[in-house]
Amino acid sequence: MGNTSSMLTQYDIEEVQEHCNHTFSQQEIVSLYQRFCQLDRSGGGFISADEFLSVPEFAVNPLSQRLLKVVDGLNFKEFVKFLSAFSSRASLQQKIEFIFKIYDSDHNGKVTFNDMLDVLRDLTGQFISEQQREQVLTHVLEESGYTKDSSLTISDFMKTLGNSALKMEVEVPVD
Repeated sequence: MGNTSSMLTQYDIEEVQEHCNHTFSQQEIVSLYQRFCQLDRSGGGFISADEFLSVPEFAVNPLSQRLLKVVDGLNFKEFVKFLSAFSSRASLQQKIEFIFKIYDSDHNGKVTFNDMLDVLRDLTGQFISEQQREQVLTHVLEESGYTKDSSLTISDFMKTLGNSALKMEVEVPVD
């Protein structure tokens, strides 16, 4: 499976399905493998940040630089795991864990006010002022029972987002 010129065996497909908690069908995994091989221009079995940026939808995403930290150097199995957070079959917990990774840029298991402010800055660009961003974020935190000085853990994220109707979905075209 490391060599992109090889074909996936039934065992490989089942192993990838297990790794991504069965969020993709076997047919979807085969389609994702074909896409992975197209992106892996070097044929090394891994996708680089530059190769990811060749996907127009990814390149224009305001969070692309944060996402690159998660995706740079992924092999096929990890590529599918990354995409599984966007599957309609992914659990709310899987989606929240993914979001937490994006916010937790220093990977210390905690998200601070500044971490959240950085993401908000990426998302809003020049459309709102820094003061407005801080006010909005402070308000959202206070509504959830936190302050600017709080460091949120994954369980805090689960508690805060767990009752939401969070939608993060992409379609995998199956040939």
